[in-house]
Amino acid sequence: MKKTTKLRQMLNSKDLEFIMEAHNGLSAKIVEEAGFKGIWGSGLSISASLGVRDNNEASWTQVLDVCEYMSDATTIPILLDGDTGYGNFNNMRRLVHKLEQRNVAGVCIEDKLFPKTNSFISGEAQPLADVDEFCGKIKAGRDSRTDEDFVIVARIEAFIAGWGLDEALRRAEAYHLAGADAILVHSKKSNVSDIEAFMKEWGNRLPIIIVPTKYYSTPTDKFRQLGISLVIWANHNLRTAISSMQKTSKQIFTDQSLINVEDHVVSVGEVFRLQNADELEAAEDKYLPMTGQNVNAIILAASEGNNLKELTKDIPKVLLKVQGKTLLARMTDEFNRLGIKDISVVRGYKKETVKGTNIKTIDNDAYNESKELFSLYLAKDAFQENTVVSYGDIVFKSYILNDLLNDNNDITILVDADAQSSTVYKDYVKCERPNSKNLFQETVKFVSMSSLLKEFHGEFIGLWKVNTTGSKAVKETLDRMSKQDGFKQKRMADFFNELSKTCTVAVKYIRGSWLDIDDVVALQKAGDL
Repeated sequence: MKKTTKLRQMLNSKDLEFIMEAHNGLSAKIVEEAGFKGIWGSGLSISASLGVRDNNEASWTQVLDVCEYMSDATTIPILLDGDTGYGNFNNMRRLVHKLEQRNVAGVCIEDKLFPKTNSFISGEAQPLADVDEFCGKIKAGRDSRTDEDFVIVARIEAFIAGWGLDEALRRAEAYHLAGADAILVHSKKSNVSDIEAFMKEWGNRLPIIIVPTKYYSTPTDKFRQLGISLVIWANHNLRTAISSMQKTSKQIFTDQSLINVEDHVVSVGEVFRLQNADELEAAEDKYLPMTGQNVNAIILAASEGNNLKELTKDIPKVLLKVQGKTLLARMTDEFNRLGIKDISVVRGYKKETVKGTNIKTIDNDAYNESKELFSLYLAKDAFQENTVVSYGDIVFKSYILNDLLNDNNDITILVDADAQSSTVYKDYVKCERPNSKNLFQETVKFVSMSSLLKEFHGEFIGLWKVNTTGSKAVKETLDRMSKQDGFKQKRMADFFNELSKTCTVAVKYIRGSWLDIDDVVALQKAGDL
Protein backbone atom coordinates (compact mmCIF):
# COMPACT_ATOMS: atom_id res chain seq x y z
CA MET A 1 0.00 0.00 0.00
CA LYS A 2 1.23 3.49 -0.83
CA LYS A 3 2.30 5.70 2.04
CA THR A 4 -0.24 8.30 0.96
CA THR A 5 -3.03 5.73 1.10
CA LYS A 6 -1.93 4.62 4.57
CA LEU A 7 -2.12 8.18 5.87
CA ARG A 8 -5.51 8.82 4.29
CA GLN A 9 -6.86 5.63 5.83
CA MET A 10 -5.63 6.77 9.25
CA LEU A 11 -7.50 10.04 8.86
CA ASN A 12 -10.69 8.24 7.87
CA SER A 13 -10.39 5.47 10.44
CA LYS A 14 -13.19 4.98 12.99
CA ASP A 15 -10.51 4.60 15.64
CA LEU A 16 -8.41 7.37 17.14
CA GLU A 17 -4.98 7.25 15.46
CA PHE A 18 -1.59 8.58 16.57
CA ILE A 19 1.55 9.80 14.84
CA MET A 20 4.88 10.62 16.47
CA GLU A 21 7.40 13.36 15.87
CA ALA A 22 10.70 12.69 14.12
CA HIS A 23 13.32 15.10 12.86
CA ASN A 24 15.84 12.96 10.94
CA GLY A 25 16.23 9.50 9.45
CA LEU A 26 17.34 7.89 12.70
CA SER A 27 14.49 9.23 14.82
CA ALA A 28 12.02 8.35 12.05
CA LYS A 29 13.19 4.73 12.11
CA ILE A 30 12.89 4.66 15.90
CA VAL A 31 9.30 5.92 15.61
CA GLU A 32 8.44 3.14 13.18
CA GLU A 33 10.10 0.47 15.31
CA ALA A 34 8.15 1.70 18.35
CA GLY A 35 4.96 0.70 16.53
CA PHE A 36 3.59 4.02 15.30
CA LYS A 37 1.70 3.94 12.01
CA GLY A 38 2.81 7.42 10.95
CA ILE A 39 5.37 10.18 11.49
CA TRP A 40 5.00 13.90 12.14
CA GLY A 41 7.79 15.79 10.41
CA SER A 42 7.86 18.56 13.00
CA GLY A 43 8.97 21.99 11.84
CA LEU A 44 10.12 22.88 15.33
CA SER A 45 12.12 19.68 15.71
CA ILE A 46 13.69 19.80 12.26
CA SER A 47 14.69 23.45 12.76
CA ALA A 48 16.11 22.74 16.21
CA SER A 49 18.05 19.71 14.95
CA LEU A 50 19.63 22.03 12.39
CA GLY A 51 20.46 24.52 15.13
CA VAL A 52 18.15 27.32 13.95
CA ARG A 53 14.93 28.95 15.14
CA ASP A 54 11.46 27.81 14.12
CA ASN A 55 10.94 31.00 12.11
CA ASN A 56 11.57 29.65 8.61
CA GLU A 57 15.29 30.13 9.16
CA ALA A 58 15.80 26.66 7.70
CA SER A 59 15.04 26.91 4.01
CA TRP A 60 12.31 24.75 2.55
CA THR A 61 14.88 22.84 0.48
CA GLN A 62 16.80 22.00 3.67
CA VAL A 63 13.57 20.68 5.18
CA LEU A 64 13.00 18.63 2.04
CA ASP A 65 16.45 17.07 2.39
CA VAL A 66 15.62 15.98 5.94
CA CYS A 67 12.27 14.57 4.78
CA GLU A 68 13.99 12.54 2.09
CA TYR A 69 16.24 10.85 4.66
CA MET A 70 13.24 10.19 6.90
CA SER A 71 11.21 8.74 4.05
CA ASP A 72 14.06 6.54 2.82
CA ALA A 73 14.58 5.14 6.33
CA THR A 74 10.96 4.10 6.91
CA THR A 75 7.93 2.39 5.41
CA ILE A 76 5.23 4.36 7.25
CA PRO A 77 3.75 7.66 6.04
CA ILE A 78 5.13 11.08 6.94
CA LEU A 79 2.93 14.14 7.43
CA LEU A 80 5.21 17.15 7.11
CA ASP A 81 4.73 20.27 9.18
CA GLY A 82 4.97 22.58 6.17
CA ASP A 83 4.66 25.84 8.13
CA THR A 84 2.85 28.35 5.88
CA GLY A 85 3.71 26.53 2.68
CA TYR A 86 6.97 28.54 2.44
CA GLY A 87 5.41 31.37 0.43
CA ASN A 88 2.36 31.91 -1.76
CA PHE A 89 0.28 29.52 -3.86
CA ASN A 90 3.16 29.01 -6.31
CA ASN A 91 5.55 27.92 -3.57
CA MET A 92 2.83 25.56 -2.36
CA ARG A 93 2.51 23.96 -5.79
CA ARG A 94 6.22 23.28 -5.97
CA LEU A 95 6.30 22.03 -2.37
CA VAL A 96 3.64 19.40 -3.06
CA HIS A 97 5.42 18.32 -6.23
CA LYS A 98 8.74 17.89 -4.40
CA LEU A 99 7.18 16.09 -1.44
CA GLU A 100 5.55 13.57 -3.76
CA GLN A 101 8.92 12.93 -5.38
CA ARG A 102 10.30 12.03 -1.95
CA ASN A 103 7.39 9.73 -1.11
CA VAL A 104 6.16 11.98 1.71
CA ALA A 105 2.47 11.25 2.31
CA GLY A 106 1.10 14.67 3.13
CA VAL A 107 1.69 18.25 4.24
CA CYS A 108 0.11 20.42 6.90
CA ILE A 109 0.08 24.19 6.30
CA GLU A 110 -0.90 26.81 8.87
CA ASP A 111 -2.84 30.01 8.25
CA LYS A 112 -0.20 32.48 9.44
CA LEU A 113 2.03 34.85 7.53
CA PHE A 114 5.46 33.96 6.14
CA PRO A 115 7.90 33.88 7.85
CA LYS A 116 5.99 32.09 10.60
CA THR A 117 6.50 32.31 14.34
CA ASN A 118 6.23 29.21 16.51
CA SER A 119 2.78 29.06 18.08
CA PHE A 120 4.08 28.63 21.61
CA ILE A 121 6.51 31.58 21.71
CA SER A 122 4.98 34.15 24.06
CA GLY A 123 5.17 37.88 23.43
CA GLU A 124 5.51 37.67 19.66
CA ALA A 125 2.84 38.63 17.20
CA GLN A 126 0.89 35.79 15.60
CA PRO A 127 -0.72 37.47 12.56
CA LEU A 128 -3.09 35.29 10.56
CA ALA A 129 -3.19 34.93 6.79
CA ASP A 130 -6.06 36.23 4.72
CA VAL A 131 -8.67 33.46 4.44
CA ASP A 132 -9.08 33.75 0.67
CA GLU A 133 -5.33 33.78 0.09
CA PHE A 134 -4.90 30.69 2.27
CA CYS A 135 -7.75 28.91 0.45
CA GLY A 136 -5.86 29.60 -2.77
CA LYS A 137 -2.85 27.74 -1.36
CA ILE A 138 -5.02 24.75 -0.51
CA LYS A 139 -6.52 24.69 -4.01
CA ALA A 140 -3.08 25.08 -5.61
CA GLY A 141 -1.79 22.17 -3.57
CA ARG A 142 -4.71 19.95 -4.56
CA ASP A 143 -4.41 20.83 -8.23
CA SER A 144 -0.67 20.16 -8.34
CA ARG A 145 -0.66 16.74 -6.69
CA THR A 146 -0.36 13.74 -9.01
CA ASP A 147 -1.40 11.23 -6.34
CA GLU A 148 -5.01 11.76 -5.27
CA ASP A 149 -4.23 10.18 -1.90
CA PHE A 150 -1.60 12.82 -1.05
CA VAL A 151 -3.02 14.56 2.03
CA ILE A 152 -3.31 18.32 2.49
CA VAL A 153 -4.09 19.41 6.04
CA ALA A 154 -5.16 22.97 6.92
CA ARG A 155 -3.99 24.11 10.35
CA ILE A 156 -6.08 26.74 12.09
CA GLU A 157 -4.19 29.19 14.31
CA ALA A 158 -7.18 31.31 15.36
CA PHE A 159 -7.04 30.18 18.99
CA ILE A 160 -3.27 30.71 19.07
CA ALA A 161 -3.64 34.29 17.76
CA GLY A 162 -6.29 35.15 20.38
CA TRP A 163 -9.36 34.88 18.21
CA GLY A 164 -12.44 33.04 19.40
CA LEU A 165 -14.43 30.00 18.36
CA ASP A 166 -16.39 31.80 15.64
CA GLU A 167 -13.23 32.73 13.76
CA ALA A 168 -11.86 29.21 14.09
CA LEU A 169 -15.09 27.73 12.71
CA ARG A 170 -15.27 30.31 9.90
CA ARG A 171 -11.77 29.46 8.77
CA ALA A 172 -12.29 25.72 9.13
CA GLU A 173 -15.35 25.78 6.89
CA ALA A 174 -13.58 27.92 4.28
CA TYR A 175 -10.66 25.52 4.21
CA HIS A 176 -13.07 22.58 4.00
CA LEU A 177 -14.73 24.11 0.93
CA ALA A 178 -11.32 24.87 -0.60
CA GLY A 179 -10.53 21.14 -0.56
CA ALA A 180 -8.49 20.43 2.58
CA ASP A 181 -8.46 16.74 3.49
CA ALA A 182 -8.38 17.41 7.25
CA ILE A 183 -8.32 20.28 9.72
CA LEU A 184 -5.73 20.67 12.48
CA VAL A 185 -7.11 22.75 15.33
CA HIS A 186 -4.32 24.19 17.45
CA SER A 187 -4.50 25.54 21.00
CA LYS A 188 -1.96 26.62 23.61
CA LYS A 189 -4.28 26.33 26.58
CA SER A 190 -3.37 23.88 29.32
CA ASN A 191 -6.84 22.32 29.03
CA VAL A 192 -8.88 20.95 26.16
CA SER A 193 -11.61 23.61 26.28
CA ASP A 194 -10.81 25.19 22.89
CA ILE A 195 -10.84 21.80 21.18
CA GLU A 196 -13.99 20.68 22.97
CA ALA A 197 -15.87 23.83 21.99
CA PHE A 198 -14.76 23.47 18.37
CA MET A 199 -15.79 19.81 18.14
CA LYS A 200 -19.27 20.50 19.53
CA GLU A 201 -19.92 22.88 16.63
CA TRP A 202 -17.95 21.20 13.87
CA GLY A 203 -20.24 18.23 13.27
CA ASN A 204 -17.77 15.83 11.67
CA ARG A 205 -17.49 17.68 8.37
CA LEU A 206 -13.82 16.73 7.99
CA PRO A 207 -11.33 14.67 10.04
CA ILE A 208 -9.89 16.72 12.91
CA ILE A 209 -6.26 16.57 14.05
CA ILE A 210 -4.97 17.89 17.36
CA VAL A 211 -1.56 18.52 18.96
CA PRO A 212 -1.97 18.16 22.76
CA THR A 213 1.48 19.49 23.67
CA LYS A 214 0.07 22.04 26.15
CA TYR A 215 -2.98 20.09 27.37
CA TYR A 216 -1.01 16.85 27.80
CA SER A 217 -2.80 15.93 31.04
CA THR A 218 -6.09 15.45 29.22
CA PRO A 219 -7.00 11.73 29.23
CA THR A 220 -6.71 10.22 25.77
CA ASP A 221 -10.20 8.79 26.05
CA LYS A 222 -11.47 12.37 26.08
CA PHE A 223 -10.13 12.78 22.54
CA ARG A 224 -12.03 9.67 21.53
CA GLN A 225 -15.23 11.00 23.05
CA LEU A 226 -14.84 14.26 21.16
CA GLY A 227 -14.48 12.42 17.84
CA ILE A 228 -10.87 13.42 17.11
CA SER A 229 -9.37 11.49 14.17
CA LEU A 230 -5.62 11.90 14.69
CA VAL A 231 -3.37 12.92 17.59
CA ILE A 232 0.14 14.27 16.93
CA TRP A 233 2.77 13.81 19.63
CA ALA A 234 4.68 16.75 18.26
CA ASN A 235 8.15 17.23 19.74
CA HIS A 236 8.97 14.73 22.47
CA ASN A 237 11.67 12.79 20.65
CA LEU A 238 13.61 16.00 20.16
CA ARG A 239 13.12 17.07 23.78
CA THR A 240 14.14 13.63 25.04
CA ALA A 241 17.27 13.70 22.89
CA ILE A 242 18.22 17.15 24.18
CA SER A 243 17.88 16.19 27.84
CA SER A 244 19.83 12.97 27.31
CA MET A 245 22.62 14.67 25.39
CA GLN A 246 22.90 17.46 27.95
CA LYS A 247 23.18 14.96 30.80
CA THR A 248 25.70 12.74 29.00
CA SER A 249 27.86 15.61 27.79
CA LYS A 250 27.97 17.16 31.27
CA GLN A 251 28.87 13.82 32.86
CA ILE A 252 31.73 13.15 30.44
CA PHE A 253 33.03 16.72 30.78
CA THR A 254 33.03 16.48 34.56
CA ASP A 255 34.51 12.98 34.79
CA GLN A 256 36.92 13.24 31.89
CA SER A 257 35.98 9.58 31.46
CA LEU A 258 33.30 7.37 29.92
CA ILE A 259 33.06 5.06 32.93
CA ASN A 260 29.82 6.55 34.31
CA VAL A 261 27.94 6.80 31.02
CA GLU A 262 28.78 3.71 29.00
CA ASP A 263 26.23 1.51 30.77
CA HIS A 264 23.49 4.12 30.26
CA VAL A 265 23.70 4.60 26.51
CA VAL A 266 22.98 2.24 23.65
CA SER A 267 25.82 0.20 22.22
CA VAL A 268 27.55 1.13 19.01
CA GLY A 269 26.10 -2.12 17.68
CA GLU A 270 22.60 -0.74 18.18
CA VAL A 271 23.56 2.32 16.15
CA PHE A 272 24.79 0.04 13.38
CA ARG A 273 21.53 -1.93 13.54
CA LEU A 274 19.44 1.20 13.16
CA GLN A 275 21.64 2.21 10.23
CA ASN A 276 20.93 -1.20 8.63
CA ALA A 277 24.63 -2.01 8.50
CA ASP A 278 23.90 -5.72 8.00
CA GLU A 279 22.27 -4.97 4.66
CA LEU A 280 25.39 -3.16 3.46
CA GLU A 281 27.59 -6.06 4.55
CA ALA A 282 25.39 -8.45 2.58
CA ALA A 283 25.47 -6.12 -0.42
CA GLU A 284 29.26 -5.93 -0.26
CA ASP A 285 29.39 -9.71 -0.35
CA LYS A 286 27.17 -9.63 -3.41
CA TYR A 287 28.60 -6.76 -5.42
CA LEU A 288 32.23 -6.24 -4.41
CA PRO A 289 35.03 -8.54 -5.50
CA MET A 290 36.83 -10.42 -2.76
CA THR A 291 39.67 -8.41 -1.36
CA GLY A 292 42.45 -9.32 0.98
CA GLN A 293 42.35 -12.94 -0.16
CA ASN A 294 44.66 -14.84 -2.44
CA VAL A 295 42.65 -16.17 -5.33
CA ASN A 296 43.95 -18.10 -8.30
CA ALA A 297 42.27 -19.58 -11.34
CA ILE A 298 42.52 -22.76 -13.40
CA ILE A 299 41.22 -22.75 -16.96
CA LEU A 300 40.64 -26.13 -18.63
CA ALA A 301 41.41 -25.47 -22.30
CA ALA A 302 42.88 -28.61 -23.87
CA SER A 303 39.98 -29.20 -26.28
CA GLU A 304 40.01 -28.89 -30.05
CA GLY A 305 36.25 -28.40 -30.25
CA ASN A 306 34.46 -31.27 -31.98
CA ASN A 307 31.70 -29.12 -33.53
CA LEU A 308 34.00 -26.29 -34.57
CA LYS A 309 36.76 -28.13 -36.44
CA GLU A 310 36.39 -25.92 -39.48
CA LEU A 311 37.47 -23.01 -37.25
CA THR A 312 40.07 -24.85 -35.17
CA LYS A 313 42.39 -26.27 -37.80
CA ASP A 314 45.29 -24.18 -36.57
CA ILE A 315 44.21 -23.06 -33.12
CA PRO A 316 42.45 -24.63 -30.12
CA LYS A 317 38.89 -23.67 -29.25
CA VAL A 318 40.04 -21.35 -26.48
CA LEU A 319 41.64 -19.04 -29.05
CA LEU A 320 38.46 -18.51 -31.06
CA LYS A 321 37.50 -14.85 -31.10
CA VAL A 322 34.36 -13.10 -29.89
CA GLN A 323 34.18 -9.47 -31.06
CA GLY A 324 37.89 -9.48 -31.85
CA LYS A 325 39.06 -10.96 -28.54
CA THR A 326 39.87 -14.60 -27.91
CA LEU A 327 37.91 -16.61 -25.36
CA LEU A 328 41.08 -16.98 -23.33
CA ALA A 329 41.81 -13.24 -23.38
CA ARG A 330 38.25 -12.45 -22.36
CA MET A 331 38.45 -14.82 -19.44
CA THR A 332 41.88 -13.73 -18.22
CA ASP A 333 40.83 -10.07 -18.49
CA GLU A 334 37.77 -10.82 -16.37
CA PHE A 335 39.88 -12.59 -13.77
CA ASN A 336 42.43 -9.76 -13.75
CA ARG A 337 39.69 -7.17 -13.28
CA LEU A 338 38.70 -8.90 -10.05
CA GLY A 339 42.27 -9.09 -8.84
CA ILE A 340 43.02 -12.66 -9.92
CA LYS A 341 46.51 -12.58 -11.43
CA ASP A 342 47.62 -16.18 -10.81
CA ILE A 343 46.08 -18.07 -13.75
CA SER A 344 46.97 -21.59 -14.87
CA VAL A 345 45.77 -22.81 -18.27
CA VAL A 346 45.66 -26.52 -19.09
CA ARG A 347 46.44 -26.68 -22.78
CA GLY A 348 46.49 -29.63 -25.18
CA TYR A 349 45.47 -29.32 -28.82
CA LYS A 350 47.84 -26.92 -30.65
CA LYS A 351 49.39 -26.19 -27.27
CA GLU A 352 52.21 -24.10 -28.70
CA THR A 353 49.66 -21.43 -29.67
CA VAL A 354 48.45 -21.03 -26.07
CA LYS A 355 50.95 -18.77 -24.40
CA GLY A 356 51.24 -15.46 -22.64
CA THR A 357 53.23 -13.60 -20.03
CA ASN A 358 50.23 -13.39 -17.73
CA ILE A 359 49.44 -17.12 -17.56
CA LYS A 360 51.07 -20.35 -16.48
CA THR A 361 50.59 -23.39 -18.67
CA ILE A 362 50.06 -27.04 -17.86
CA ASP A 363 50.24 -29.54 -20.73
CA ASN A 364 47.76 -32.33 -21.32
CA ASP A 365 49.49 -34.24 -24.08
CA ALA A 366 46.80 -36.93 -23.82
CA TYR A 367 44.06 -34.47 -24.78
CA ASN A 368 42.96 -36.62 -27.70
CA GLU A 369 42.29 -39.65 -25.50
CA SER A 370 41.04 -37.97 -22.32
CA LYS A 371 38.19 -35.83 -21.03
CA GLU A 372 38.16 -32.64 -18.99
CA LEU A 373 38.59 -34.48 -15.69
CA PHE A 374 42.07 -35.64 -16.65
CA SER A 375 43.02 -32.01 -17.37
CA LEU A 376 41.78 -31.11 -13.89
CA TYR A 377 43.87 -33.90 -12.42
CA LEU A 378 47.00 -32.57 -14.12
CA ALA A 379 46.30 -29.17 -12.55
CA LYS A 380 45.60 -30.45 -9.02
CA ASP A 381 48.77 -28.93 -7.60
CA ALA A 382 47.47 -25.50 -8.65
CA PHE A 383 44.63 -25.67 -6.11
CA GLN A 384 45.27 -23.17 -3.32
CA GLU A 385 43.35 -21.42 -0.55
CA ASN A 386 40.80 -19.91 -2.96
CA THR A 387 40.68 -21.33 -6.46
CA VAL A 388 38.27 -20.73 -9.31
CA VAL A 389 38.00 -23.39 -12.01
CA SER A 390 36.51 -22.68 -15.42
CA TYR A 391 36.05 -24.42 -18.70
CA GLY A 392 37.92 -22.58 -21.42
CA ASP A 393 35.00 -22.46 -23.83
CA ILE A 394 32.41 -20.47 -21.86
CA VAL A 395 31.56 -16.78 -21.74
CA PHE A 396 29.58 -15.16 -18.95
CA LYS A 397 28.52 -11.81 -17.58
CA SER A 398 30.79 -10.24 -14.96
CA TYR A 399 28.39 -10.39 -12.04
CA ILE A 400 28.29 -14.20 -12.18
CA LEU A 401 31.99 -14.52 -11.40
CA ASN A 402 31.74 -11.78 -8.78
CA ASP A 403 28.89 -13.57 -6.98
CA LEU A 404 30.83 -16.83 -7.07
CA LEU A 405 33.95 -15.24 -5.60
CA ASN A 406 31.98 -13.94 -2.65
CA ASP A 407 30.32 -17.25 -1.82
CA ASN A 408 31.52 -18.68 1.49
CA ASN A 409 30.94 -22.40 0.98
CA ASP A 410 33.86 -24.83 0.75
CA ILE A 411 32.88 -25.95 -2.75
CA THR A 412 30.38 -24.09 -4.91
CA ILE A 413 29.32 -24.81 -8.46
CA LEU A 414 27.17 -22.58 -10.67
CA VAL A 415 24.03 -24.11 -12.14
CA ASP A 416 21.73 -22.48 -14.70
CA ALA A 417 18.17 -23.00 -13.46
CA ASP A 418 16.76 -22.25 -16.94
CA ALA A 419 18.31 -25.34 -18.53
CA GLN A 420 16.11 -27.36 -20.88
CA SER A 421 16.37 -30.99 -21.89
CA SER A 422 18.50 -31.46 -25.01
CA THR A 423 19.98 -34.18 -27.21
CA VAL A 424 23.36 -32.42 -26.90
CA TYR A 425 25.58 -33.62 -24.05
CA LYS A 426 24.99 -31.49 -20.97
CA ASP A 427 25.91 -31.81 -17.31
CA TYR A 428 22.44 -31.78 -15.76
CA VAL A 429 22.31 -31.27 -12.00
CA LYS A 430 19.88 -32.45 -9.39
CA CYS A 431 19.82 -30.52 -6.12
CA GLU A 432 18.27 -30.74 -2.70
CA ARG A 433 15.75 -28.10 -3.73
CA PRO A 434 14.68 -26.66 -7.07
CA ASN A 435 15.22 -23.02 -7.80
CA SER A 436 12.79 -20.43 -6.49
CA LYS A 437 12.84 -16.65 -6.67
CA ASN A 438 14.65 -16.36 -3.34
CA LEU A 439 17.28 -19.00 -4.08
CA PHE A 440 19.25 -16.78 -6.45
CA GLN A 441 20.73 -15.22 -3.32
CA GLU A 442 21.26 -18.56 -1.54
CA THR A 443 22.98 -21.90 -2.09
CA VAL A 444 21.48 -25.39 -2.04
CA LYS A 445 23.01 -28.82 -1.68
CA PHE A 446 24.20 -30.74 -4.73
CA VAL A 447 22.76 -34.27 -5.13
CA SER A 448 23.96 -35.61 -8.47
CA MET A 449 25.15 -34.71 -11.98
CA SER A 450 24.66 -36.63 -15.24
CA SER A 451 23.81 -36.09 -18.88
CA LEU A 452 21.17 -38.81 -18.50
CA LEU A 453 19.06 -37.26 -15.72
CA LYS A 454 15.37 -37.16 -16.58
CA GLU A 455 14.53 -34.95 -13.63
CA PHE A 456 16.98 -32.14 -12.97
CA HIS A 457 17.11 -28.61 -11.57
CA GLY A 458 19.61 -27.04 -13.95
CA GLU A 459 22.81 -27.33 -15.95
CA PHE A 460 26.36 -27.01 -14.62
CA ILE A 461 27.91 -24.12 -16.54
CA GLY A 462 31.56 -25.14 -16.08
CA LEU A 463 32.45 -22.55 -13.44
CA TRP A 464 33.11 -23.36 -9.77
CA LYS A 465 35.16 -22.34 -6.75
CA VAL A 466 36.79 -23.91 -3.70
CA ASN A 467 38.40 -22.60 -0.53
CA THR A 468 41.19 -24.23 1.49
CA THR A 469 38.97 -27.00 2.81
CA GLY A 470 37.48 -27.54 -0.61
CA SER A 471 40.89 -27.68 -2.26
CA LYS A 472 41.98 -30.46 0.08
CA ALA A 473 38.83 -32.46 -0.69
CA VAL A 474 39.29 -31.95 -4.44
CA LYS A 475 42.90 -33.19 -4.37
CA GLU A 476 41.98 -36.23 -2.30
CA THR A 477 39.12 -37.13 -4.64
CA LEU A 478 41.28 -36.70 -7.75
CA ASP A 479 44.01 -38.91 -6.27
CA ARG A 480 41.45 -41.56 -5.37
CA MET A 481 39.78 -41.52 -8.77
CA SER A 482 43.11 -41.56 -10.64
CA LYS A 483 43.55 -45.16 -9.48
CA GLN A 484 40.26 -46.25 -11.05
CA ASP A 485 40.12 -48.05 -14.41
CA GLY A 486 39.33 -45.80 -17.36
CA PHE A 487 40.13 -42.65 -15.41
CA LYS A 488 41.13 -40.68 -18.51
CA GLN A 489 37.66 -41.12 -19.96
CA LYS A 490 35.78 -39.99 -16.85
CA ARG A 491 34.01 -36.68 -16.94
CA MET A 492 33.40 -33.81 -14.56
CA ALA A 493 30.01 -35.27 -13.61
CA ASP A 494 31.78 -38.41 -12.35
CA PHE A 495 34.08 -36.23 -10.29
CA PHE A 496 31.34 -34.20 -8.58
CA ASN A 497 29.32 -37.32 -7.85
CA GLU A 498 32.38 -38.86 -6.21
CA LEU A 499 33.31 -35.64 -4.40
CA SER A 500 29.83 -35.28 -2.90
CA LYS A 501 30.21 -38.65 -1.16
CA THR A 502 32.77 -37.24 1.25
CA CYS A 503 31.87 -33.55 1.49
CA THR A 504 29.10 -31.07 0.74
CA VAL A 505 29.01 -29.50 -2.70
CA ALA A 506 26.97 -26.29 -2.77
CA VAL A 507 24.99 -25.15 -5.80
CA LYS A 508 24.40 -21.49 -6.57
CA TYR A 509 21.65 -20.97 -9.10
CA ILE A 510 21.89 -18.46 -11.92
CA ARG A 511 19.50 -17.74 -14.75
CA GLY A 512 21.10 -17.40 -18.16
CA SER A 513 23.79 -14.74 -18.73
CA TRP A 514 26.33 -17.32 -19.99
CA LEU A 515 27.04 -19.44 -23.07
CA ASP A 516 28.86 -22.66 -23.80
CA ILE A 517 30.67 -22.18 -27.12
CA ASP A 518 29.92 -25.61 -28.56
CA ASP A 519 29.01 -24.59 -32.14
CA VAL A 520 29.07 -21.71 -34.61
CA VAL A 521 25.65 -20.41 -33.52
CA ALA A 522 26.81 -20.13 -29.92
CA LEU A 523 29.98 -18.37 -31.04
CA GLN A 524 27.90 -15.79 -32.87
CA LYS A 525 25.58 -15.27 -29.88
CA ALA A 526 28.51 -14.81 -27.52
CA GLY A 527 29.02 -11.26 -28.70
CA ASP A 528 25.74 -10.26 -27.03
CA LEU A 529 27.21 -11.10 -23.63
